[in-house]
Amino acid sequence: MLIRPTKEELENFGEPDFTIVNAGQFPANANVEGVETNTSVAISFERKQMVILGTEYAGEMKKGVFTVMHYLMPKAGVLSLHSSCNEGPDGDVSLFFGLSGTGKTTLSADPRRLLIGDDEHVWTNDGVFNIEGGCYAKCVDLSAEKEPEIFGAIRFGSVLENVIYDKDTRVVDYSDKSVTENTRCAYPIEYIPNAKVPCVGGHPKNIVLLTCDAFGVLPPVAKLTPAQAMYHFISGYTAKIAGTEEGVTEPKATFSACFGQPFLVWHPVKYAQMLADKMQKHDAHVWLVNTGWTGGPHGIGRRIPLKYSRAIIDAIHSGELETAEYRNYETFNIQIPRSIAGVPAKVLDPAQAWEGSPEEFQDTIRKLARLFLDNFGKYTDQATPEITGASPKLQN
Repeated sequence: MLIRPTKEELENFGEPDFTIVNAGQFPANANVEGVETNTSVAISFERKQMVILGTEYAGEMKKGVFTVMHYLMPKAGVLSLHSSCNEGPDGDVSLFFGLSGTGKTTLSADPRRLLIGDDEHVWTNDGVFNIEGGCYAKCVDLSAEKEPEIFGAIRFGSVLENVIYDKDTRVVDYSDKSVTENTRCAYPIEYIPNAKVPCVGGHPKNIVLLTCDAFGVLPPVAKLTPAQAMYHFISGYTAKIAGTEEGVTEPKATFSACFGQPFLVWHPVKYAQMLADKMQKHDAHVWLVNTGWTGGPHGIGRRIPLKYSRAIIDAIHSGELETAEYRNYETFNIQIPRSIAGVPAKVLDPAQAWEGSPEEFQDTIRKLARLFLDNFGKYTDQATPEITGASPKLQN
């Protein structure tokens, strides 16, 4: 979960910058102010300590350190990012933002591109680097056919969480969700055959904001202006889907600022403005990619096939979408392409893919737009007119 020191570095380590105390199952005291359950992650920047109680997920350690970096990095003038990152054969770097279940790990694990990291990075004046020494992938329904790189990375030295396996053959049943759908595997970055070690790269050329829209009205891909990029980055819209959080059995709309609200220390606008500055300085393209539903909302429509999402990412990397013909998409006022190789034109336009009535579609897109507007209200105190101007527009 963290960058591992070399033998030489350990011999001359000195004093740690930050200490993690992980007590595993030992419960937190819910009577303490600010503690509401038997699970807690407490951080003291003054003492430079982190204490984890009542949980055995490896994710709490990595996210705890990420929170620390979200405080220290912007303070030092560089940007911490809840994103995956890969690099093409020509050295072009892409960032993928997205919450659990949106396809961030899956879409960044591309056999034709080098993986810099799957979750946490920092964008400096020289480029990007990975905060972690490995990956933390979801394992539910994992197969060698669908995700060969991740499947192959699970071997001796990896750590599986909450999976069910045959105790005689030691073969894991990734389809078994009897403990939880949130089965996980932590593995060293070098277990990915096309990992780039050390995990550093140049300035990003493409930035992908991933969302999983349960309403079925956001397009599979849209090109964003810098102002729209800040707006959607601050909004962090997706749907919590089964397996990402306890008690969630069907998709539910949610907003998480900067696609990682629990880990933010500064105001979301600060991170967004730093991102926009770097985008404009290094001429990065920003794309909103929906891996959620098409044809209708959850329960009526269907999840956008992974092959279409991969084709969209390929079109971004090949430069096809840079020169594509676009048209404006109503209400959200974002630009959607008229065609992409390997993706049916009907799928690219949610209004055409919608299997219900046009009135139902209009009601649904207005409903989602209102959710965006209501959520963004809490950020208008520090958001610039440019950012707020990129919000959805509802017709009277």
